[in-house]
Amino acid sequence: MKILVPVKRVPDPTQKAKLKDGHIDLTGASWIVNTFDEYAIETALRLLENGETNTRTGGEIIVVSIGPEDAAKEIRTCLAMGADRAIHVVAKDDEIDSLVVVKVLAAIVAAEKPDLVILGKQAVDGDANQVGQMLAGKLGWPQATFAASVELADKSLVVGREVDGGVEYKRVPIPAVVTVDLRIVGSHAVKNGVTPATFSYSGEGARLPSLKGIMAAKKKPMSVAKLADYGAEPKPVIKELSVTLPPPRPPGQIVADIPTLVKKLADEAKVI
Repeated sequence: MKILVPVKRVPDPTQKAKLKDGHIDLTGASWIVNTFDEYAIETALRLLENGETNTRTGGEIIVVSIGPEDAAKEIRTCLAMGADRAIHVVAKDDEIDSLVVVKVLAAIVAAEKPDLVILGKQAVDGDANQVGQMLAGKLGWPQATFAASVELADKSLVVGREVDGGVEYKRVPIPAVVTVDLRIVGSHAVKNGVTPATFSYSGEGARLPSLKGIMAAKKKPMSVAKLADYGAEPKPVIKELSVTLPPPRPPGQIVADIPTLVKKLADEAKVI
């Protein structure tokens, strides 16, 4: 099985946001692999490996990232986790939006012919939650979004999707597009018919690159391309006009009794 995993480099969300001239100031920002995309890589690895023996006998995982030249560092992190090779499409962040990304990914899918595309449900910077669904539509492939569990069956996947009422299970034929949610890294969330059912992953998130993996990543192939190589142009249709911080929250109040609280909620907060 060949699995394509699109990933995005994002600013570390634990950093305090700073604004300059109406836009987020990323000067000196720390960059990481989008967390949901790390979970997508973890899902791909679990689909191909025997988790109990930590071995793989086949399959290929290709990481694709669209971003500036220095995003190569985060791509190497994905290779160190266990991906086999990478494609880096060099572009500035302000040259792309979801539609540009989908055009590039669709062209890469046509060239690589993967059996499965797995990606995070959204990026933690833009939170658009669009690429997976748009890509499936453009390819004409079945899709399963917000995956909390995945089970590999005969030429199909049984995906447990997180929905408002709980978990919805659906079977999708391969090839397909799957976007993953937080619970996909649960100890028994991914089943491939190879890893024994009794084996339990740590369930604490995506694996960290080992020293061996980091050294191996330096030698793994990473091709570099441009948007034009895949028939896309740096002309996003969605542009950021300005960013403002929310107004400061007023201090809390201590009330003497329930009737006073109800009166304040009705007269001042106007929520009841």
